[in-house]
Amino acid sequence: MNQAAIDTTAIDTAATVDAYLEAFGEADPVRRRRLISDAFGREGALTDPPLAALGHDELDEMFVVAQSHYVGHTFRRTSGVDVHHGFARYVWELVSPDGDVAVAGTDFARLDDNGQLADVVGFFGPIPELES
Repeated sequence: MNQAAIDTTAIDTAATVDAYLEAFGEADPVRRRRLISDAFGREGALTDPPLAALGHDELDEMFVVAQSHYVGHTFRRTSGVDVHHGFARYVWELVSPDGDVAVAGTDFARLDDNGQLADVVGFFGPIPELES
């Protein structure tokens, strides 16, 4: 795939990312699957520190597992989406029902030729300080 060929000006990458983050916390299975399909290509992958998934079925299962650990929590994007040459990065938070931030992090993503998420790699917390 020629990453430079993706016309990121014609793609609303922020809407794609927001659909993914919404799917992560969506309890309704039909709506969650629709959001996954909107955000991820058929073979889309997500790798976070505790879990990894490949394809829509595994993504759906991963999101259900996360919801069982963080009941009622939702994700929200807390930055713009920086995009170039078919890659994106953005910052997010996982928020409890009472508004407390349970965890925050940064995702790096590769987009497919249709502008959907092909690979997402998530990192939790701030970047570690330089060791001396």
